Amino acid sequence: MTLQPAQDCPLTAAIVLAAGSGSRAGGVVPKQFQPLGGRPVLAWSIEAFLGSNLIDRVVVAVAPGNEAGVREWLGDLATRVTFVDGDETRRGSVFKALQALADLEDGPPDFVLVHDSARPGVTSIVIERIVRALAQGNDGAIPVLPVVDTLVREDGQQAGDVVDRAALRRVQTPQGFRFARLMQAHMGWQGNDEPTDDAQMVCAAGGAVFMVEGESALEKITLPGDHERLEQSLAPAHFITRTGLGFDVHRLEPGGELWLNGVNIPHSHGLAGHSDADVALHAIVDAILGALAEGDIGSHFPPSDPKWRGASSDQFLAFAVDRVRTRGGILDHIDVTIICEAPKIGPHRDAMRGRLAEITGLRSEAISVKATTTERLGLTGRGEGIAAQAVVSVRLPLSA
Repeated sequence: MTLQPAQDCPLTAAIVLAAGSGSRAGGVVPKQFQPLGGRPVLAWSIEAFLGSNLIDRVVVAVAPGNEAGVREWLGDLATRVTFVDGDETRRGSVFKALQALADLEDGPPDFVLVHDSARPGVTSIVIERIVRALAQGNDGAIPVLPVVDTLVREDGQQAGDVVDRAALRRVQTPQGFRFARLMQAHMGWQGNDEPTDDAQMVCAAGGAVFMVEGESALEKITLPGDHERLEQSLAPAHFITRTGLGFDVHRLEPGGELWLNGVNIPHSHGLAGHSDADVALHAIVDAILGALAEGDIGSHFPPSDPKWRGASSDQFLAFAVDRVRTRGGILDHIDVTIICEAPKIGPHRDAMRGRLAEITGLRSEAISVKATTTERLGLTGRGEGIAAQAVVSVRLPLSA
């Protein structure tokens, strides 16, 4: 599998297949659009191809009528790719993308790489191996890995004969081909069964397909549990964890409503402030903005602005969470401590965790609500006010 550096710079396009339903992986949202490390699975492959100096154009095949939704999922990334309507079959989706490339004003590319969007771990090394193999005259090039597990034939519910694995390889994508060869293979396909990949079609048409070394990071999301495994192994290498700290205090006044963590607490006193004075939410918002290094709650929602008079603080928290997502990050954990003599927080703790989960999208298991007193010392001990302190954990892309 040793390759020499390519001597020319052929025009190369990448096709990313994202028209499937992804039903085997489970979940309501197709696997290619589920979040992985704070961004859709599909985005990982697109960014890898766009970031390669060997790829000149990226075409994404999506389900007919789904382009608008995909553009929304991808955000600014969608402006850098070309969308085509896919087909019910993988082969059909690839062929439609090939037709779109063939119709380009400047002509079709020399090489084309075809990739399953459910393999988010594309690396520049694999892309280079494939393009080099094509530049040296091969009709196609595919990344493969050796089979390391013992293989047996199934015999009912019993293990049958052991299969010799020495000559077996696991095939991955992206698979690269000379454009004319792949187009010819698609137009002349006579198989009764649907091919599992494009290399099968090129080989059937008499083409020579070279094998290059694959990558373990290119594992495919196929079955339930695969997504969670990739979340643990792939995403951390691209993210940095930040911790944010927030603190706030508000004065108690007779009458009025007392809001804590988005929950209305029955009490003789309410908190005074320009908004609803939810001291706990304010502390959490400041903690998130601190982790992002984006100022504090006052810089985004100044008390001098009459628009925020009496405003519900849950919109402040929703804004901060949205800022995390806009930066491509993930809010992992919230820990908030309420400091007061009264009211008792314990009876409302579960309701508070539930409300915070609604606003942030976190699981309640990732939210901690605690309470303490100052042993009747200070303004909180004298019942003059309530304070809150919050700590949050946020993951941000290394480039953010």
